[in-house]
Order: sequence, then C-alpha cells, then structure tokens
Amino acid sequence: MITVLVISIIVILIVLALSVLTIGKGYSYKHTVDPVDPLPEDKGKKEEPEK
Repeated sequence: MITVLVISIIVILIVLALSVLTIGKGYSYKHTVDPVDPLPEDKGKKEEPEK
C-alpha cells in the first residue's frame, strides 16, 4: 500500500514539473503579427487594364 502511494506521489510531482516547464515555455514565446496591407480593396482596381 505504501509503495503505491509513493509511486503515485512521484508521478504527480513529475506531471506538475512538466506542466510548469510547458507553461514557462509558452509565456516566453515571442508572438509576431503579419503587417496589414493598407487599403486591400484598391488592389483589385490596380490589376484591371485601363480602356
């Protein structure tokens, strides 16, 4: 009975440590955003040939 309890506590501590490491890596990740094209609706008008 004691053996099962000790193994369970070890597994819980390992899962807790991995969770903390994963959360720490997530917070340190540098998020970037692609630049927005100004006036994208004008893009279609520029491609049409003039008559």
